Amino acid sequence: MARHPRKSHASTSTGAPTRQEILAFVRASEGTVGRREVARAFRVKGADRAQLRNTLRELEEEGLIERGRGRRVAATGVLPEVAVIEVTGIDDDGEVIGRPAAWREGEPPKVYLAPERPGTPRLQPGTKVLARLRRLAEGVYEARPMRVLTPAATRLLGVYELDEQGQGVVRPTEKRLRETYVVRKSDAGGAEAGDLVLIEAQPARRRFLREARIVERIGRMDDARVISLISIHTHDLPHRFSDEAVAEAERAQPPELGEREDLRSIPLVTIDGADARDFDDAVWAVEDDDAQNPGGWKIMVAIADVAQYVRAGGQLDREAYERGNSVYFPDRVVPMLPEALSNGLCSLRPNEDRACLAVRITLDEKGTIRSHRFSRGLMRSAARLTYEQVQAAQDGEPDDTTAPLRDSVIAPLYGAFRALQRARRRRGTLDLDLAEQQVILDDANHVRAILPRARFDSHRLIEEFMIAANVAAAETLERSGYPCLYRVHDKPDAARVEALRTFLRELEIPVSSGQLAQPKHFTQLLERVADTPFATMINELVLRSQAQAVYSEENRGHFGLGLKRYAHFTSPIRRYSDLLVHRSLIAALRLGDGALRPDDGARFAEAGEHLSMTERRAAAAERDALDRFVAGFLSERVGEQLAGRIVGVTRFGLFVKLEDTGADGLVPISSLPDDYYDHDEKLHALRGRRRGRVYRLGDEVEVRLAAADRITGGIVLDLLGGRDDKTSGRRGRPPSRPSRRRNRARG
Repeated sequence: MARHPRKSHASTSTGAPTRQEILAFVRASEGTVGRREVARAFRVKGADRAQLRNTLRELEEEGLIERGRGRRVAATGVLPEVAVIEVTGIDDDGEVIGRPAAWREGEPPKVYLAPERPGTPRLQPGTKVLARLRRLAEGVYEARPMRVLTPAATRLLGVYELDEQGQGVVRPTEKRLRETYVVRKSDAGGAEAGDLVLIEAQPARRRFLREARIVERIGRMDDARVISLISIHTHDLPHRFSDEAVAEAERAQPPELGEREDLRSIPLVTIDGADARDFDDAVWAVEDDDAQNPGGWKIMVAIADVAQYVRAGGQLDREAYERGNSVYFPDRVVPMLPEALSNGLCSLRPNEDRACLAVRITLDEKGTIRSHRFSRGLMRSAARLTYEQVQAAQDGEPDDTTAPLRDSVIAPLYGAFRALQRARRRRGTLDLDLAEQQVILDDANHVRAILPRARFDSHRLIEEFMIAANVAAAETLERSGYPCLYRVHDKPDAARVEALRTFLRELEIPVSSGQLAQPKHFTQLLERVADTPFATMINELVLRSQAQAVYSEENRGHFGLGLKRYAHFTSPIRRYSDLLVHRSLIAALRLGDGALRPDDGARFAEAGEHLSMTERRAAAAERDALDRFVAGFLSERVGEQLAGRIVGVTRFGLFVKLEDTGADGLVPISSLPDDYYDHDEKLHALRGRRRGRVYRLGDEVEVRLAAADRITGGIVLDLLGGRDDKTSGRRGRPPSRPSRRRNRARG
């Protein structure tokens, strides 16, 4: 039964209520309402009931209300008390979200799926559930699943173990899947305790007993390399090339000079991380000697000519497209191309002839691109350099490799970089300052340390050179009329920006609506808070407020970089999107074989969606693997007291980032001091009703490491101190063990 306001809604005029009054009443109701309830609320009697019926029919015909079961009605966009919900994913705060399965037009309401109870099937994207709904706010609902309508995944990854009775059981590696599966001896497939296995769920032979059959043994959990295998299998990453694709890659031969431009005399160098194995871009710069361009620069960016070896329509091409991109783990790479190409012919190794697609760019002293020209060439890298080497040389500490290159190669690169930086500052870009963690492994692939990844001007130098080349590629294709797969970053959603402004006001950092309209405005905000305790938190919130970058055949600009057009051109070894841009450039400029075929451009829209998906898939797999490496590292420190900061606030608990490792752990709401907690989504806070204790995004906290699970990557923390409104932000005393029954989030 829907709940309605208790006060009388009698019309101010005689007779039946007006259209506006009826509509307001229906909208204020939490669920559907019947005609009798409307009549009772407005004291409609006698002949006026016919007028009420007609008014309801008119509102329905105009689309202002819609009819549900039993002739009950609701305002358009208001969900019924029970509905089918389709799981769509996980939001920024780690909550499972979904949408009404029957929704057809307009923006659907936001639906949060209540956390699953132990023993319930996992809720994954695409799963449909029959759920009971509770409206939390306008356009926001909580759904409590009653029944899973589409089956959960029948194949799962887990660890095979033996219980106390010697019965085989499998514990899934999926963090949200808490139940275990019983495996009969006849279904164990020779697995031994400690094996990572792929199981196939079986129909239960006994009530409440989940059974499975082992279909594949993946590896041993005591092998450090198995962590990446978990992510590879969990996210269905294609990781084995067919014999045909491998043979096609191994048949490739380096091209002769022919009609290519001979670039071998130009001292191009590659600059990458110390652990990089594929070098797909090389750079060079020199001062422009044109008197008409004082202070200007000429730069060259040479990119591996992957289109020379990977031809459209071949088996190698099909498998590269399926992968979409390379995936990088702390201990391995799942490459987009076989090793014969990714680490061989396509890698710009020093002192070896390599086919390339190069762009010459002329910059003025302000870093503005004056002209650019693409060519297909043959190059010979002068050196393979690391970011650390190049920065040390620029800072006056060259080594044996960089000393001969310091004045002739490295110094001009930095000169051109400073010009590009001026152009970047002038157009205004979004510059986030988010620390990236680096997992350091020993020779046995065990985690030795977790450190923040160093970031130098040498990193920024390469970024600016690559951005300039990517802009040149997009401009060339746009002018030529040939298809371009753009890298699109839309403007941020207005609602997310407003939510950010609301939170900033809570921190007494006022920002007007016009002050967050351009990327430079966000950067100015981050500069304002750079030296405050809120800096990391606000960087995270600004990132969350942004749209997700995607690939599209339609140019909508790149908001974050402040660019009108942008495409990915510089990494065709590891991104298929770049290979498509290469092929289109070859076709547009008539540069020979390997060009885009006439009909390929018509499939760019489909390719953009697919490659955006593979990029998200790779990011999720990399993140999951990192979580497991970190959890394994911390598992030996359970019980330690650690410092952290709240980086996520949800209805089911707090996410805390630990200072020393950058790891994220969950403080379950059940472990917070006993109270009823309201989740304030706009202010990113949990607020206790009775005691006024507040846990807010950005708060510094002390926690105890309660658990760290290498199998699932889950880290559980206990909070050792809190924040209390009544104590003006002073830390509260350590809480006693809470009562689970009374510890609930509201709203």
